[in-house]
Amino acid sequence: MLKILKTIIAASLLLVSLAFVIHEKPVVARVDTKVNTVVIDAGHGGKDPGTRGSVAREKDVALKVALELGRKIKEEDPDVKVLYTRSTDVFIELGERSAFANRNNADLFISIHCNATPRSSGARGTETYVMGLHKTEGNLEVAKRENSVILQETNYKQKYKGFDPNSPLAHIMLANYQSAFIYSSLKFADYVEKKFRTVSERESRGVKQAGFLVLWRAAMPSVLIETGFLSSSNEERYLNSEEGQEEVAKSIYQAFKIYKKEMDQ
Repeated sequence: MLKILKTIIAASLLLVSLAFVIHEKPVVARVDTKVNTVVIDAGHGGKDPGTRGSVAREKDVALKVALELGRKIKEEDPDVKVLYTRSTDVFIELGERSAFANRNNADLFISIHCNATPRSSGARGTETYVMGLHKTEGNLEVAKRENSVILQETNYKQKYKGFDPNSPLAHIMLANYQSAFIYSSLKFADYVEKKFRTVSERESRGVKQAGFLVLWRAAMPSVLIETGFLSSSNEERYLNSEEGQEEVAKSIYQAFKIYKKEMDQ
């Protein structure tokens, strides 16, 4: 009976995986690795505040960090084209964020977010995610929270091929994508976490993988950065301050600088 059950589960997984592959075109790798155009995505926005602290809202912190990061890149690397998925407090659908990067032939996609956990006010630190299979329950919870944004979109079931943000299986299926860019994405993610530790002396929770819709169809190296926990009073104060936001942006920029130099060569 157990063997039959396992066979049924395996067959179901294969069918769901094939359904995703049939409905979506595969991402095609680029030949040129130079970083000429960067798209910076401030998570959430408008009617979607994201996660909250006692005062701070994720959408506001993410936007301020994104704009500061873009300013630093423009100032230090004027030849790099910097684009934003949003530069004001507006709601942008998840699929449109990566589609915007694709339309503009971006060479790197950086999505800025804040973390939170209702289970512990002591949780703290940064995490940088790339598209892939979540390996822990914690990774899955972060992906489910960020992907739940689609529930605020009209016709989300049609747009995302029946994707259910509350289904662990659906997030596993997303791991089929972004494989062409996984090496470069991991490289940049690793630089980001290293710079958080050295530039701003933040606690790094490391580079992780999970299924994020915002990274799903991005045809370039892509990362999602959780800049800290708004559920921690100390981290909320830090992330809600101009000094903290500048320091977070500086850390990401320093990682970008190293990554760009390596990719351009």
